[in-house]
Amino acid sequence: MSLPQLNLYRHDRESRALITLAGEIDLDTAPLVRGSLEECLRDGIRTIDIDLTTVTFCDCSGLNAFLHASQQTSAAGGSLRLHHPSPLVARLVDLTGCGALLLGLPSGHPAPPLRGGLVPTDPTSPHWPAPVAPALAGGGR
Repeated sequence: MSLPQLNLYRHDRESRALITLAGEIDLDTAPLVRGSLEECLRDGIRTIDIDLTTVTFCDCSGLNAFLHASQQTSAAGGSLRLHHPSPLVARLVDLTGCGALLLGLPSGHPAPPLRGGLVPTDPTSPHWPAPVAPALAGGGR
């Protein structure tokens, strides 16, 4: 059995977490994403920022993991936002009408077409250090 083609990095600051994903989010790796986001809530995190800069692929199972986590985070009084989606992820979010929920875009506003910080609001502080340890498929941080 091969390991999933996804690395996940998490950096916490009080009740906020920056999750950086690198690789592919698909049927095999979406459970890792989902579990990680659920762990954030169990740890008291209420603001979750997800950096997708180095995500090379995301299918509907990945989108479902983000939507589920967004719903759970909102129910806990928090927020979840995706940042720097690739054109593929932006298109997936746009086609499904999830831009307002996952990207914080006004309703009916198309997702940004390119990478590189074109999401209108990016609350992730530039002072946050780069994550240093990849998560393992078994759920470590």
